[in-house]
Amino acid sequence: MTLTRGALALFLGAPLLAASPAHAQDPSLLDEIVVTGVRRDPVVDNVRPEGGVAVTADSSGLIARLPGGARVDNGGLSGQVQYRGLFGDRVLVRINGQRFHTGGPNAMDPPLHYAPMPLVARMQVDRGVSPVRNGPALAGGVNAELKQVDFGPGPELTPAGDLAANWRSVDDAHAVGGVIGVANERFRLNLIGSREEGGDTRFPGGVIRDSAFERDTYGLSAGVRSGAGDLSLDLRGQETGPTGTPPFSMDIRYFDTDFARLAYTGPASAPVQVEASLGHSRVEHAMDNFSLRPGPAMAAMRRLSLADAESLSGDLRLAFEAPAGRLNVGLDFERADKSVSITHPDNPAFLATSLPGIETGRLGGHVEWRGSLSGVEAEVGVRVDAHRARAGVARTGPALPVGPTRLATAFNASDRSWSGGAYDVAARFWRNLGAFTPRVTLARKTRVPNPVERFSWLPTEASGGLADGNIYVGEAELRPEIAWIAEAGFDWRRGGTWARPTIYYRRVDDYIQGVAYDATPGVADSLVEMVSAANGDPTPLRWANVDAELYGFDVDFGAALTDRLRVEGTASHVRGRRRDIEDDLYRIAPPNLRLAAIWEEADWSLGLEATGALRQRDVSVTNGEASTGGYAVFSLRGERRLGAGVSVEAGIENLLDREYRPHLAGRNRVTGSDVAVGERLPGAGRGVFVTLRSAW
Repeated sequence: MTLTRGALALFLGAPLLAASPAHAQDPSLLDEIVVTGVRRDPVVDNVRPEGGVAVTADSSGLIARLPGGARVDNGGLSGQVQYRGLFGDRVLVRINGQRFHTGGPNAMDPPLHYAPMPLVARMQVDRGVSPVRNGPALAGGVNAELKQVDFGPGPELTPAGDLAANWRSVDDAHAVGGVIGVANERFRLNLIGSREEGGDTRFPGGVIRDSAFERDTYGLSAGVRSGAGDLSLDLRGQETGPTGTPPFSMDIRYFDTDFARLAYTGPASAPVQVEASLGHSRVEHAMDNFSLRPGPAMAAMRRLSLADAESLSGDLRLAFEAPAGRLNVGLDFERADKSVSITHPDNPAFLATSLPGIETGRLGGHVEWRGSLSGVEAEVGVRVDAHRARAGVARTGPALPVGPTRLATAFNASDRSWSGGAYDVAARFWRNLGAFTPRVTLARKTRVPNPVERFSWLPTEASGGLADGNIYVGEAELRPEIAWIAEAGFDWRRGGTWARPTIYYRRVDDYIQGVAYDATPGVADSLVEMVSAANGDPTPLRWANVDAELYGFDVDFGAALTDRLRVEGTASHVRGRRRDIEDDLYRIAPPNLRLAAIWEEADWSLGLEATGALRQRDVSVTNGEASTGGYAVFSLRGERRLGAGVSVEAGIENLLDREYRPHLAGRNRVTGSDVAVGERLPGAGRGVFVTLRSAW
């Protein structure tokens, strides 16, 4: 681990920091799931403990509980966030406000891989679109805030902590972790840590082989408060051990990752409020196809891939009074270095640098106004970004066949650099009419191609997490995606009854999608197709710009039926289509519903929840996607509060032991499992869970 290297990079950059309090959010613009802790903002939406949000190890499942949210299930620790049909790096996901590049070319470590459930305090989701101040992205932003000890009210150092332990039967998994520290009105210091481990998941038809996992996280957070503002430092390390990923052709051997972040927030009383941060991360990753799952029948097909990614990011914002509101201006940057090498564990002469020395960078600036005109609240912003990307020289070993070597030579002779600009605009309007708050959003959002899409010269299954079994090859001339967005809805509350419906439309020009490599798919009349056929796929796909659209609606709602009984739930439906041909977009969540009935007493509660989805027939022919059937799953959950800050939760997931296949689950690639190779992976079977929490 290289925590000290990250910390040194931050301290060297400290003179750049000079900063404002976190930008205030309005509940009309923000969804929030509070997972732990006792300080809760009464104006945001909370998923209560009986929601069972801490049952799974993968925190991306939290987003699936929000309207428009879903989880792309790529394994126990590799789930991706889907929001209104968009997933991958189209969704802006941050940890403690920090942007960073993940390590794996197949997104085995999506951003929320670095937010273990025992350490998550809350999830914040920007409804609809992410504000321009947070950076470029097509969909709403997600920020996972980890636990920390906050400043205290007085001069005496006071101990504080928030610990949790969890066990569940369906995979014999256990997790323990949390935060402990001390704080007073001027100083805070805490340690965080967690250990998670689980076995193979059981389902009504048997066991999903190669679904075990293990992960350790540790770190510290410190802060100093003075008349000049708040200064904080966060250091965190994470080690993911051998972890199965059945939808991929390889499993995680390890992720060794470190994070560091230095932040400053100026005093709220200053006429110009300043906020700044500098962040560093480094990921080292290995994956193979023989350690956890049965290895290939031919020893020559054993593979060990090594990847790394190093990121540096920073931002500076100034906020001050402006006509009828407040103006926020700022600069931000990101740079990253990434590489991927494919090797054979027993043959040093076998080498292919499939992503060779990739360097990417972005420098951006934004102006954002927040205020009120004639009773209408508004947040309007514009940002401009300059992007660059460059690939190094691809290398191949002497044991590699002539086909890949020739592809590497052609790649090295090509133009391996790109630069360009982009701009985003977001305008959100709402008006508080008491019990009724109508809202409208209009936006233009962009995303530039990632290194896998632009620089993958070797046909492989690296796809940024699609896990569709197809082989892909990159395209250097890809254009940035441009989304034109319109949405409208309202928030309504009267007494104990409330609802927040939204309808939306996204027209995406130059959407990046895999398409047939040439006009004669299945005919190996090019070197790329010959190499791909030798790897088992005679019909490779190439990344290309197409035209797409996504539209739909979602709603969350609830009603207090009595003083103790309430019902609440969410419903979502999204349709993703190609506009250039008759086809649907790949891996779009089907229409789904979550409905819970909860009985709550002073010191205990009990809830019954149903989660279901309709059939998904709108599938991608281009990606060879199959339709799936509908299902409904029931769960029973309860909480008992044992005293100040101490509670125990228990429940039964999949109460009726229903076998079902979520549409967003990947297909099994592991032999010898109770799930046939090529079948969609099932959801977990009936299982008991128990969670003990203590906060002080």
